[in-house]
Order: sequence, then structure tokens, then C-alpha cells
Amino acid sequence: MTRSAVARTLMYLSLVGATVVVLLPLAAVLLTSLKSEQEMANGSGALALPDDLLNLHNYATAFQDGRMLSAFANTAVILLFAIGGTVLIGSMTAYAIDRFTFRFRKLVVALFLIAALVPGVTTQVATFQIVNSFGMFDSLWAPVVLYMGTDIVSIYIFLQFVRSIPTSLDEAARLDGAGAFTIYRRIIFPLLKPAIATVVIVKGITTYNDFYIPFLYMPSEDLGVISTSLFRFKGPFGAHWETISAGAVLVILPTLIVFLVLQRFIYNGFMRGATR
Repeated sequence: MTRSAVARTLMYLSLVGATVVVLLPLAAVLLTSLKSEQEMANGSGALALPDDLLNLHNYATAFQDGRMLSAFANTAVILLFAIGGTVLIGSMTAYAIDRFTFRFRKLVVALFLIAALVPGVTTQVATFQIVNSFGMFDSLWAPVVLYMGTDIVSIYIFLQFVRSIPTSLDEAARLDGAGAFTIYRRIIFPLLKPAIATVVIVKGITTYNDFYIPFLYMPSEDLGVISTSLFRFKGPFGAHWETISAGAVLVILPTLIVFLVLQRFIYNGFMRGATR
């Protein structure tokens, strides 16, 4: 057996192993969500098939008693403002850094990169005090503002794409009397569509799955989002793993569908930004 054949075999084995590691927990959650309370009480294994593969009672219980509809609505509002704000702030910041010459420009870029390396939890005490002082605690505005103002990665993605746009387009527009904002709105922003698609998808999935910020800044039950509503199953449904699993499937399904449909935009956006 040649060395290349051994390497290829090991590569495929590692891929199969990684696939099994990823899919087994998902399969266990899905199968558990279809089991009845009696099956769980009898000690049915996590990967054992349920008696009724069409048993959707747990999903109805999780959706109604877990207030999932309200959680989806709150999540949608946060996603709308957070993603829109991130796209505008990130693209404008990247445009200003790349196209304008000002003192300490390199220092600003370095500070952005340094800020991305600082764990968010280390600054939460100060952040909490600031949010509370503005009266945004226990409101939807707290996560919206935090999501918009702390996404250094999005700024970096936009910066790579802005640098690839020829400055000759800006100069031609200025000869026609266009100002800086007009150039951004009519030239730069339309050419950032691949970066915008990447940021929207990545930011949307990250915000949708985030638990820490909504849990810390929105303790009221009527402000629950998808992630915190799932956590609250731990209380009244603490022993009913079939209901918890059904709630988990309801939470996972939207992001899974979005990722499968739009994954090529994610990969293309990162690859094009990295090679510019």
C-alpha cells in the first residue's frame, strides 16, 4: 500500500469520524423528541427508535408552553436591527478607514484587531453599567446596541472588500461633483454585495444562537428569545427530556435550513475576502 493511499484512507476515516461525532448528538435529540413520556420513563436509549415516528405531541407542548412564538418574534426584531446596523456601521467604518487619510489611521486598525482578541466577558461589568445607565436594561435595545457595536469581524470583512475596489471610481465620481457619502451610497455599497451576504449570514446565525447577552440583559420572560426560551425548559420541564429535545429541534431547524441553502455565499465571501 503506497504512502498516498494510506494518507487518503486516513483522511476519509477522519472525515467519517468527524461526521459521526457531529451527527450522533443530533440524531439522539431528534429521536428523543419523538418519544413519549412513558418510553423515557422505561429507560429507552437515546438512539433507540420511538414507537411512533410521527409523534408530534412534544413539539406542540414545547411550542405552546415554551412561548416559542413570542421568542421567535423577539428574535426576529433583534435580528432585523442588529444585522441592518452591523452592515451599515461595518461598511461605513471600512470605507472611512480605507478611503480617508487621517492621523493614527494605522493605530485605529490595530485597535480594532486588538479589541477582537479581548474576551467579551472580561468587560461585562463595565458594559452592564453603561447599558443600565442608558435605561436599556431589560429591553430589546440592549442586545441590539451590543450586537451592532461589538462586531469587529464584520468590519474586517468589509475592509478587505473595500480595498479591492479601485480608487479610480471614487476619483471619477468626484470629478462629477459627488461627495463622500454619495460615493459610498452609489458606488462602494453596491459593490459590497458579496461581503454583505457573508456578514448577514454569519451575523444572523451568531445572533440567533447567542445565549449570554439576551440572558444577562433581558431577564423578563416576555422578552425571551429562542436561546433563552429553550433554557427555561429547564424549570417546569426539567425531567421531561422529550419536551426539551423537541424545543431544541425547533431552535436548530431554522439555522440549519438557512445554512444549507446559503452556505456557498458564506464560503465564497470568506474566500474572496481572504484572497484580495
